[in-house]
Amino acid sequence: MDKAMASAAEAVADISEGASLAVGGFGLCGIPTVLIDALHTQGAGGLSVVSNNCGVDDHGLGVLLAAGRITRVTGSYVGENKEFARQYLGGELEVELTPQGTLAERLRAGGAGIPAFYTPAGVGTQVAEGGLPWRNGRDGGVLVASPPKETRHFGDRAYVLEEAITTDFALVRAARGDRHGNLVFHRSAANFNPLAAMAGRITIAEVEELVEPGVIDPDAVHLPGIYVDRVVGPVPADGKGVEKRTVREREERH
Repeated sequence: MDKAMASAAEAVADISEGASLAVGGFGLCGIPTVLIDALHTQGAGGLSVVSNNCGVDDHGLGVLLAAGRITRVTGSYVGENKEFARQYLGGELEVELTPQGTLAERLRAGGAGIPAFYTPAGVGTQVAEGGLPWRNGRDGGVLVASPPKETRHFGDRAYVLEEAITTDFALVRAARGDRHGNLVFHRSAANFNPLAAMAGRITIAEVEELVEPGVIDPDAVHLPGIYVDRVVGPVPADGKGVEKRTVREREERH
């Protein structure tokens, strides 16, 4: 089945107001910028996003955030996004922070049909006990707090129950893909892109190199095409920015 789409605009055309999205990428690596920009142009808002982080102020998901298109974020890292912090502290954005490994497994479990799992991460903290501020009021108070989660002992260790994540759509980026949706990711981009792709009911992949079926060695496939519904490509290589630049004063030479 040929899953290649004519354009990114066509691929995201049916993402509706209030949809939930799992979005790949790790820091500034492997972000599906072409699909995100197409969705920004398309205009859907009220989006609930699941992603490791929410981009930076002028790149990736930060583009949708700055336009007021995102109402809720589930992630593990705030990063250097000042607009993200402003909206969260000002009560404009609901944020569910979760341990990074837990987030990865919640996405994978959703794609594997596993409804929930136990993990030791977060036991003894507000992750398990509840009370984390998901949404703040404009006066600084907490409007919505995280609920307590079930905990259980296996052997002599406590574990917290975490629910799997599935979303309406997933947007991911791969270095290489074929028309059947088989994908290959490059290094750090393999961290969250395959997991996000698994969690989406409709998964859209942008690829830097689009090849014919059979060109990719089956042993080299990182994500099989059964998880991918639409492919857009080839897309330009994404310029790798620097999320946080730290420099020191130049030493004077005498």
